[in-house]
Amino acid sequence: MKRNIKLLILMMGITIPLMVNGQTGEISGKVVDNNGEPAISATVQALEGGIVKGGTVTDYDGNYVLKPLLPGKYTVKVYYIGFKTTVTENIIVSSNKLTTLNIKLKPNSGELKEVVVTSYKVPLIDIDQPGGRRVITGEEIDKMPTRNTSSVASVGGARGSGTLYYVDGVQVVGGRGINMSQGVIDQVAVESNTESYKKRHENDFKSIISSPLSTLSIDVDRASYSNIRRYIENETMPPVDAVRIEEMVNYFDYQYPQPKDKDPIAITTELTDCPWNKKHKLLHIGMQAKNIETENLPPSNLVFLIDVSGSMSDYNKLPLVKKSLTLLTKQLRAVDKISIVVYAGSAGIVLPPTPGDRKTTILNALEELEAGGSTAGGEGIELAYKIAEENFIKKGNNRIVLATDGDFNVGISGDNELEDLIARERTKGIFLTCLGFGMGNYKDSKLEVLADKGNGNYAYIDNEKEARKTLVKEFSGTIFTVAKDVKAQIEFNPTKVQGYRLLGYENRVLNTEDFKDDKKDAGEMGAGHTVTILYEVIPAKIKSKDTRIVNDLKYQHTNMLSYPEEFATIKFRYKDPDKNKSKEMTHVIYNVEKTLESAQENVRFATSVVMFGMLLTDSKHKGNTNYKKVLALAESAKGEDKEGYRSDFLDLVETARTIKKSKN
Repeated sequence: MKRNIKLLILMMGITIPLMVNGQTGEISGKVVDNNGEPAISATVQALEGGIVKGGTVTDYDGNYVLKPLLPGKYTVKVYYIGFKTTVTENIIVSSNKLTTLNIKLKPNSGELKEVVVTSYKVPLIDIDQPGGRRVITGEEIDKMPTRNTSSVASVGGARGSGTLYYVDGVQVVGGRGINMSQGVIDQVAVESNTESYKKRHENDFKSIISSPLSTLSIDVDRASYSNIRRYIENETMPPVDAVRIEEMVNYFDYQYPQPKDKDPIAITTELTDCPWNKKHKLLHIGMQAKNIETENLPPSNLVFLIDVSGSMSDYNKLPLVKKSLTLLTKQLRAVDKISIVVYAGSAGIVLPPTPGDRKTTILNALEELEAGGSTAGGEGIELAYKIAEENFIKKGNNRIVLATDGDFNVGISGDNELEDLIARERTKGIFLTCLGFGMGNYKDSKLEVLADKGNGNYAYIDNEKEARKTLVKEFSGTIFTVAKDVKAQIEFNPTKVQGYRLLGYENRVLNTEDFKDDKKDAGEMGAGHTVTILYEVIPAKIKSKDTRIVNDLKYQHTNMLSYPEEFATIKFRYKDPDKNKSKEMTHVIYNVEKTLESAQENVRFATSVVMFGMLLTDSKHKGNTNYKKVLALAESAKGEDKEGYRSDFLDLVETARTIKKSKN
């Protein structure tokens, strides 16, 4: 960590003085289409040795400016929807010089114009205080005096401070503050961390007398785990609201029995002691959706909806999106149809419906994508659904795969409007999968809601390994739904239980009457998916301060002694993917208890993940949980671990423990 900071400071010491002392140049010009009309919001980049050194988008007149650029030889690329990418090589930039490059686009082939050096310019800059966002516009630059300057820029701060600095859309340094006067960097954005998460309120204990039923929507999203992993690997503890314990638990695979009858879901349960409170019990409920081999899956009509706005230019955003969807493309078959829609300042079709076996065509379309422009997310979603409807496959898998950082700010951007649109489309049989990328402006709260409304799932992809897990290893579960609107309702036997607490699922709790209401939306399960639910249970006839005193009811529980061996009964309701009427399953949990040490690996490992989640949120119910106990329990339940995910979890817990120690 210290070595990286020293390296960054050294690099800054080399590059920033060059910029400030006026030893930079710029490239500017105009981009027009084949009819001579301005190409609005076209992406323009300057590359040196294959690395992007400057990036911007054209304005409403098609004009662009790339600066500051250190002296050297550059390649300029222009990307515009519907037109061939243009590449101009060997563009020479000299100190204090303006190089003009005008470009005319053509649908099939581009013709690059001659490069002419016409003027020199070193502008005076202005910048707001850190913590907000400010990009100096071309009009402001034109009003600034032109002069030589030798003032010095000072930059302070360190990694993880939450502020990013950009020059023409390209990140240059991170830190707490920046102070410049009469510098040469004309287009700087100072951007605070604007990530958003839905407020989370931890579940408390419920009394059996006042709340005899616990009802919830099943959740198979896994985004929270990979997102908090990103924080911890960057040596920062995640925000409390980013931690969703059920998504952490469900991130991992569990070896539950496969369904044996006509129902697509199998149920297994286990009752153990609770490791963080010796007086309590832990109820583990596992659900397994049936596996379907890829060759037996129904044909797919997939529309890749890709955010190519300026906010997606970072290495862990659009470049990672392209790698991720490349992996997904390799799983497709000839019976599948693929379309690609992109959105930035406007939305457009990059690839019309194409058979899945034409992989070269699909991959070439993905490779051409570059970031630039504002975010017309609503417009892109509307266009994607239109294409999905036009190519609908009866009894097939019709789905939008949205890849974005969730930062919608142009077009239909209100959450209610987007939710209504997506909810309407799901009734037509078109589902939505959301893949989240990036950091700094990541909108977890929005993507979670959109996936829920779209009868789909939601994953956060922070690296190529995660992309492979989500889109290759778990391809069937991510893309193909086997049961929709899945709900669970559990009734505890009051002779065995006096109170209970649902671990996680805070955003998934339903009203009792929602269970039998087929109009009430709930979660989906994909092929091969597992879902784990855990309850912390207070046994009957022990003294406990965790449940509130409730007066005994006169008319209820008159026959509760009739089931002496039953601990609880759990019911599940689900719909077939193409049906609107629910089916119901019932599973009785008997009063058979094991010690946690003798429980199955599935139970022990899931419990260790819950304990880790309680530490990350500093849960008031965490009892005597600590990092040492989490590591010991997870290590005992690591099992075969072919993919290494459980080993990675152990490393993550150890890293979090180290971070915590350093702050104490």
